[in-house]
Amino acid sequence: MNEPDWKHLNAVPLPLQEFQLQLEQNGVNAKQLEEWRKIPVLYQLALEELKNKIKLIQTEWKLLDGFSPIEHIKTRIKEPHSIVEKVRRKGYEVTLDNILREIHDIAGMRVVCAFVKDIYRLMDHLRTREDIRILEVKDYIDQPKPNGYQSLHVIVEVPLILFEGTRWIKVEIQLRTLAMDFWASMEHILYYKFDKKVPEHVVNGLSEAARATYELDQKMLKLRGEILSLSEDQEESSAQPPAASAPRKHALPTDHAVSRPQTC
Repeated sequence: MNEPDWKHLNAVPLPLQEFQLQLEQNGVNAKQLEEWRKIPVLYQLALEELKNKIKLIQTEWKLLDGFSPIEHIKTRIKEPHSIVEKVRRKGYEVTLDNILREIHDIAGMRVVCAFVKDIYRLMDHLRTREDIRILEVKDYIDQPKPNGYQSLHVIVEVPLILFEGTRWIKVEIQLRTLAMDFWASMEHILYYKFDKKVPEHVVNGLSEAARATYELDQKMLKLRGEILSLSEDQEESSAQPPAASAPRKHALPTDHAVSRPQTC
């Protein structure tokens, strides 16, 4: 195997040096270490591959419906220390096999939609695709977390066609509405502001805000339905031909209105 392009690998937001240190400390052999050198690039490529698929869906919806329900897409690679901590938190040693088998969110994508209905529409479409494998679905919209967090989490596998053959790489997709994404961003900021030790009144406030977020999503969805209904009614009205008017009766002049007997 050729020497890896370190400049390119280090440009990927998953520093190899830290993993190399962690893996060497856990007695990982040279073959596994060489394999790990490829992993960051593969996860990054899987993210790009999936992003292109979602963008294609976004474009096709726009052509079909005149608008796209997908507002924006964000991607990220999990930080090395977070991966190591997560493996240990799960009770496993920090090895390449354990990382690849147990950590499903090394590559992450967030897809933000306008409405809840659009999230499930996209989810239904993903289920039909042969170029994406769905491994796990956690619906925190139907069943929110205790703190009020809402999102649809989907673990998928994306195929990469390599010289060695096809390799399926895991990516976690989080599907949210704009309101859910705003709430989650604020919750993240507050928790790190308090170093994850949030006062009780702040926790209660976040729960109330989460309920307000849910109500806002439902209200906007209802308004959308009403607007679409009005739009359909207007289209039907404009498509109908104008009603035929009754034949116009021309009034005769007064002196012709009644026939008069002829006089000699």
